[in-house]
Amino acid sequence: MNGEAVTERSGGILEAMAQVRVIPVATLESEVEARILADALQEAGILILEVTFRTAAASEVIRYLRQAHLFLRIGAGTILSLEQAEQAVAAGAEFLVSPGWEPELGRWCRERGILLIPGVATPSEVMAAWRQGWEVLKFFPAEAMGGVRTLEALAPVFPQIRFIPTGGIQAQNLRDYLRLPNVLACAGTWLADRHLIREGQKEELVRRAREARALAGETARVP
Repeated sequence: MNGEAVTERSGGILEAMAQVRVIPVATLESEVEARILADALQEAGILILEVTFRTAAASEVIRYLRQAHLFLRIGAGTILSLEQAEQAVAAGAEFLVSPGWEPELGRWCRERGILLIPGVATPSEVMAAWRQGWEVLKFFPAEAMGGVRTLEALAPVFPQIRFIPTGGIQAQNLRDYLRLPNVLACAGTWLADRHLIREGQKEELVRRAREARALAGETARVP
């Protein structure tokens, strides 16, 4: 199965990412937490969410969101193994995100037509993922690996690759990343802050999401 086939079967997920340009990354421990965040994202107009596989409740949270918040496109992040990938897909995850490049996971997803956004940090990893057919890659940890300067250096070498940088991205540097032609979208936990969710501070979650959308909109208008 080639890259176009996987993208086609993804149901427009990449297109949704390209449109909103900001992807909240959440670590959730209950349906209550999931509902608080989902309601905030809906109010702010961000209709995509990555739920990390960092808690025992990850599968159930994804299953709940897929059933109760139909407007959201739900992906599973921090996928480290085929077992986690299977659990996430069974729960209803529409796409998977891994922190690093794992060829076996890449092959597993391609064979099943599952959209994977594999993590890369070096040119060698970019080449390995591209050879398997993946052209949208997670650049992680973005700030620690040189951030904007590294992505600028990679652009002429890999003109066909689009990146989703993650790691150290906040409202303060979001525009610096989104202005890059090889950045499809940015992902980050600041849009799904654990403390705000636990405290039920929906208003601040909405404010952050709206701010991010506004910044993304401003960047899109820059020639």
